[in-house]
Amino acid sequence: MDEGGYCTYIMASRSHTLYIGVTGDLHKRVFQHKWKEHDGFTARYNCDRLVWFERYDDVNRAISREKELKGWRRAKKIALIESVNPTWADLSRDWYECEPADYKRALDRMDT
Repeated sequence: MDEGGYCTYIMASRSHTLYIGVTGDLHKRVFQHKWKEHDGFTARYNCDRLVWFERYDDVNRAISREKELKGWRRAKKIALIESVNPTWADLSRDWYECEPADYKRALDRMDT
């Protein structure tokens, strides 16, 4: 995926715990969240689904949007997500050859 620019994004867990971030490489950053490459909030709360994002040419606009969203009440964040992604589908599902959950299931099958 060639994204260019900067992205403000929301990751979610299955139970709809939300994480809001900003990055210059959305493809790489989502991969890091999915595979829990860094300890922190998304790893601890299993926020491994990209449910919303916006692109910006200017990093300062992306950061401003991130700060704006973090200041919103939860209901407003949910309304934003559901306005473009009503089923909370993982928007990055087809970006990678293998999803962590698929990989773990395959390993479990090999162990049995």
